[in-house]
Amino acid sequence: MSRVQVFIAAAVTYIIAVTMANAQSGILRQTHDLGFGGAEIADPISPHRFWQVTEKVMNRLVRPGQQGAPSPSLATEWSANPTATEWTFKLRQGVKFHDGSAFDAADVVYSFSRIKDPKIDSPVRKVLAVVDTVKAIDPATVKISLSNGHADLPMLLMDYRIRMIPDGSGDTIGKTGTGTGPFILKKLDPEGTTFLKANPNYWEGPPGVETIEIISMPDIQARVQALLSGQIDMLRNVSAQQEALFGNKTKFKVQRVATGDWIGIAFRTDTEPFTDARVRKAIRIVSDRQAMVELVLGPDGGIVACDHPVWTKDQYRAPFDCPPQVDEAKRLLAEAGYPDGIEIDIYTSDLRPHWINFVQVYQQQAAQAGIKVKLVKAAADGYWSDVWMKKAAAVTMWGQRPTDQILNEAYQSEASWNETMWKNPAFDRKLAEARQQLDLEKRKALYHDLQKMLFEAGGSFIPFHLNKIVVTTARVDGLEPVFDDGVRYHLVHVSD
Repeated sequence: MSRVQVFIAAAVTYIIAVTMANAQSGILRQTHDLGFGGAEIADPISPHRFWQVTEKVMNRLVRPGQQGAPSPSLATEWSANPTATEWTFKLRQGVKFHDGSAFDAADVVYSFSRIKDPKIDSPVRKVLAVVDTVKAIDPATVKISLSNGHADLPMLLMDYRIRMIPDGSGDTIGKTGTGTGPFILKKLDPEGTTFLKANPNYWEGPPGVETIEIISMPDIQARVQALLSGQIDMLRNVSAQQEALFGNKTKFKVQRVATGDWIGIAFRTDTEPFTDARVRKAIRIVSDRQAMVELVLGPDGGIVACDHPVWTKDQYRAPFDCPPQVDEAKRLLAEAGYPDGIEIDIYTSDLRPHWINFVQVYQQQAAQAGIKVKLVKAAADGYWSDVWMKKAAAVTMWGQRPTDQILNEAYQSEASWNETMWKNPAFDRKLAEARQQLDLEKRKALYHDLQKMLFEAGGSFIPFHLNKIVVTTARVDGLEPVFDDGVRYHLVHVSD
């Protein structure tokens, strides 16, 4: 080797070393709310998935881009046959799992087989009900065959739980969290502090921080105080009232992000008095949603929704309004046998910053129609295990999802997370028809009809979508102003 070659090699080695040192430094601290009471595990398809971990240690085939559209991740490209019943995905080559094994088509086939396994009965299984088979064509190609045509399959694959794991790792994945993502799980402690370390071999480049600590902190006020004191570096759920606490621009950075996230009230349609569609509609249409946005979220804190979960930037959102109808609510209640009004309990918690205030505002608005609401405060610790889908009426929240996914996951009769216990055969048939309809305009019309069905007779009160307030300490850079599921954590870095 010549002197020039030696010099170049040494220079390249030095540059790489400096880049790596600069790329991986510092600790990013965030919290999780212990919503599953310490049962959280690193299995992405578990009902108790620790998503603050899986989003950082694992990749999807397809991820949401900055505007929410399907974007390449472990799949670099995809195409469908003319009837959209067969989809071919080309896989990224040269990617390795944290254990050193190479990612290939066998891992994709295995990951999908677990999702589809009826014995596991994952909540995400219903999302992929249309998937018939997943086969490896070669190590870098998979073919997904569907029971019926589906023009929007890549949107379904953006689900935050559809992460690729190593072939055969199902029995251990909950503890190891082995993936291809930018961070490696080093210590799993849901009730204490979970530690992630940078993956220096990440296929998109080494992460900007060396360590991420995910600290258990179920109380929202404790989380706010922890951010104010610098014990943590980021909160992605800050209320408009709390935002004022972070006005010191030398210490904090504030982002406002339009999202498809929502909070609402799930009324179980299999439990009295919510078995009556007239009661369900009455208790929803009494609300002045715009006033609720301003009172709960603050000015520009959210965008009104009409009891369906499809957000404003989704191409399938139905264009109709839902002004308050107090007199109609009274009429419907009287027709249902409640001429003097009705009394209902609604469970809520301080698990999230808006939840208690949200029910208090609803309580005041509902009183106009003789609806007497008793607010029942439940513990934040274990809320998702002990209250959600168990109480007749309880506050709920969902992250942004594409139309087809959320309608199938939350409202299809047999869906695991059908929190309102909504069972409507006509709705199910139309939902299946929408999936199979290849004409875009006809597909839109079907999805619009489905959203109107939910408004007329569903059990979900969804008054708004959130413009999320995200606050970080000033030492955090590189955090993109996007919805939770679109954050690319390998780009984040912190200064000392």
